Amino acid sequence: MKSVYMKTYGCQMNVYDSERMRDTLRTMGYGETEKPDNADLVIFNTCHIREHAAEKVYSELGRMRKFKADNPDMLVAVAGCVAQAEGDEILRRAKTVDLVFGPQSYHRLPELIAKRVETGVAQVETEFPAEEKFVVLEQQAGNRVLNRTISAFLTVQEGCDKFCTFCVVPYTRGAEFSREPDQILAEARRLVKAGVREVTLLGQNVNAYLGNGMTLARLIAKLSQIEGIERLRYTTSHPRDMDDALIEAHAGNLKLMPFLHLPVQSGSDRVLKAMNRGHRVDDYYEIVAKVRKARPDMALSSDFIVGFPGETEKDFEATLNLVERIGYASAYSFKYSPRPGTPASEHADQVPDDVAAARLARLQTLIYAQQTAFNQSCLGRTLPVLVEKKGRFDGQMVGRSPYLQPVHVSGSIADIGTIQNVRIEAIGTNSLSGHYAVVET
Repeated sequence: MKSVYMKTYGCQMNVYDSERMRDTLRTMGYGETEKPDNADLVIFNTCHIREHAAEKVYSELGRMRKFKADNPDMLVAVAGCVAQAEGDEILRRAKTVDLVFGPQSYHRLPELIAKRVETGVAQVETEFPAEEKFVVLEQQAGNRVLNRTISAFLTVQEGCDKFCTFCVVPYTRGAEFSREPDQILAEARRLVKAGVREVTLLGQNVNAYLGNGMTLARLIAKLSQIEGIERLRYTTSHPRDMDDALIEAHAGNLKLMPFLHLPVQSGSDRVLKAMNRGHRVDDYYEIVAKVRKARPDMALSSDFIVGFPGETEKDFEATLNLVERIGYASAYSFKYSPRPGTPASEHADQVPDDVAAARLARLQTLIYAQQTAFNQSCLGRTLPVLVEKKGRFDGQMVGRSPYLQPVHVSGSIADIGTIQNVRIEAIGTNSLSGHYAVVET
């Protein structure tokens, strides 16, 4: 059997893409290896969102020179958003690379490998192919049972039409595209057969989903009817696409978890306009109020960019005020990093790095305090925990709370894939722990 080593960078979408590539490669006789040294195929599935992402990839490719010298038949591939953005430049800078293909082209992996072996010429595929990627992937997979864990990602929407001035996604992932509902439902049923009990729906703007006229709220309702699916989540949402039907779904669908990732990026209307976000701070407050009215136990997370070009101290204080007012269970925060080709990268008023770093530290201190407070609010509560795997110690299991926190559970062993009531007795930096509880009905 041939072997593949795969390293995945970036978002959940890339994790999903890597899984689908593994599915395809299994049908071609590839097993997975944890080290690249003697692999027949090495794939770096890359992300282009953060600064220096491409340079990190080139550093990895430099490490491959020795391995390939020892194993000349090894194929090295660069996939994902860096591949889409850099294209032929990767081949120019890294002679060890045999395959370069973007996130809309990985269904062509069997064809690209065959051409590389047949011709001896490196292959580059960074166009947006005419054939529908997910249809081809389903044909490649056939009726095989997927190899998945208790929780799995399921892409329902790709691409972005919002053109935020800091973001490369519209250029690397293309325009917004929604998969056909029947195709999604079929994949969800295959995931259930593989033992999956929790499905997270993915999209660059997942709540912009409109497959064959079906909204995300209606799709969630359909998915919740599939026997075996116990929990549903979705990410990442855009405030502009958070409609009333989706908010109401949180009120009436108990399989839809009370945890919402809703990126706002900034608490300043001036900065939001410069980012081309298409919403104001008050719009965000209104959405959050509706969500919490529909589901009072809703926990929120968000994304924040500090040091965006032109951001003043007053703008940053507005972001701190928003965080204090909303109260987050968790959040992701970053210093602005210019991405080549985006409008913001050409802005003359770039914030000095030391100023941005100081602001980021202040924001993260506040976010960490809120996350700790949210975890502390779980102490003494009994939460339903989806058991995912055995823990490090005898008699310990590990699962997830409805709020996505890892939970270490002590006591009698429970079956993986079941939902158990757990009384929370302690908190860690990023996790909870407790014992199984008997809940009287």
